[in-house]
Parts: sequence; C-alpha cells; structure tokens
Amino acid sequence: MNISNNPILMEQLAASYALGTLRGGARRRFEALARDNATLRAAALIWQGRLASVAELQPQAAPSPAVWKRIENLVKADKEAQAMQVARAKPVAAGGWWASLGWWRGAAGVGALAAVVAVVTGLNLNTQLSGQVQELTAKLSATPDIQYVAVLADDKASASMLVTFDPKNKKLLLKRVGAFREQADKSLQLWALPPGSGPRSLGVLGSEAVVRLTAADSDVHEVPMLAISLEPKGGVPAGSGPSGPVLFKSALIQTAQ
Repeated sequence: MNISNNPILMEQLAASYALGTLRGGARRRFEALARDNATLRAAALIWQGRLASVAELQPQAAPSPAVWKRIENLVKADKEAQAMQVARAKPVAAGGWWASLGWWRGAAGVGALAAVVAVVTGLNLNTQLSGQVQELTAKLSATPDIQYVAVLADDKASASMLVTFDPKNKKLLLKRVGAFREQADKSLQLWALPPGSGPRSLGVLGSEAVVRLTAADSDVHEVPMLAISLEPKGGVPAGSGPSGPVLFKSALIQTAQ
C-alpha cells in the first residue's frame, strides 16, 4: 500500500510515533518510510512539537538538598581514597615517621573520629533520603497512568483534540491541539462509539484548552472509536445520540495491557 495516498493513515501513524505508542517492527518500518518521505517526516515533527506542550502540564520539581549532599560526600570519599592509595605507594625510610608509634596512634584517633562522623552523617542522610523516598512515592502515585490515547481529527486529517484516559484516577483528559473554536452558543460533546450499539456520551467539553472528564474503565474499554460532535450549548440530553454534525473522530489506541 502506498502510504502517500492515505493522508489520514499518515497522520495517525505520525501521531502514534510521536506519542511512543508505535513500537517494535512497526516503529522501525515508520522510520524507514520517513527517511524517503518528506511529508511523513514533517507530520512526525509537527506531532512531536504539539505533544511537547503536554509536559508543561506537569509541575516542576527541584532535587532535594539531600541528593546534592550525597553527591558531595561521594566525591569527597573518592578523592580521599585516591590520596590514600598515593600515600601507600610512596617508599618510606626505616625508622622514619611512617614507623612512628605516635603517628599510628594519631592516625587511629583520626580514623575513629572519621568513623563516628560517617555514622552520624549516614543516619542524617538516611533520614533525609527516607523522607525523599516517601515524597517521590506520593508523586508517583499521583502520576497519571495513561492506558488509552486518541488523536481526533477532521475529514481532512487535521488534528484538533488529543484524548488520554487514566484508569487509575478515572479521568479523560482532552487537550485542544487545533485552531477550531466553537461559537458561544455551541458546545462540543465527546462520544464513545462501541461496536454493535449507538453512540454513548462521555461528557460535554468546556471552552478551556485542557478539559478533564470523569470516566470509568468500562466507558472506554473495548471502544474502538471516539467522536466529537457540535451540539447546542450544554450538549444533548442523556440517552440521546448526536444531534449536530460530527466534527472529529479517531481510533482509540490502547497503550498498555
């Protein structure tokens, strides 16, 4: 099949490549095609630029001071070990300071003090690291677990909406990636298109650039397609199907098993 004659497929493959959901042999075949197809390369670059803005939704986090302290201690310990190796390699005259009993006593005292300092520092560092681990664990628990993704486009394959589903938090996240804006007296409504039955509403979108809708796993599981229709303000009543034109649609891709 000549992919150049199928712009919708090209757009979907480019979006999947940028998202990282195109894997294995399929990803290698896409890269091989893109090397000889400037249009395909451009589509992939455009999608990578669009999706780069998704990272802006995540809050920035500075490393804990304990991390820098640990790095400093490791560097210092490495320098001391190298200095000790150099000192041991130097020849010492018989009866000189190397054989002095006082020097050995002093070295033993310094070694004991260093051991105490190391233990105290280690205890403090362990306490700090324990707090850091707890903080990172909490952040990890709050990180979305994206299992489904869709890039909804119009009949000209121009993308308008990026949709992801997080089953852990039971949230659908919709991010506008196109220039379309509905009029003030209209609303966009998201629909699941399950096989063998009519469209099922997943919610009405607001005018924000990023919209979050509550959804259960059963709302999207084994749903092959999503669609967005243009409806009167507030959407159509529950239990009815789309009353306005379907503007955007796309396959719903499962990213993880």
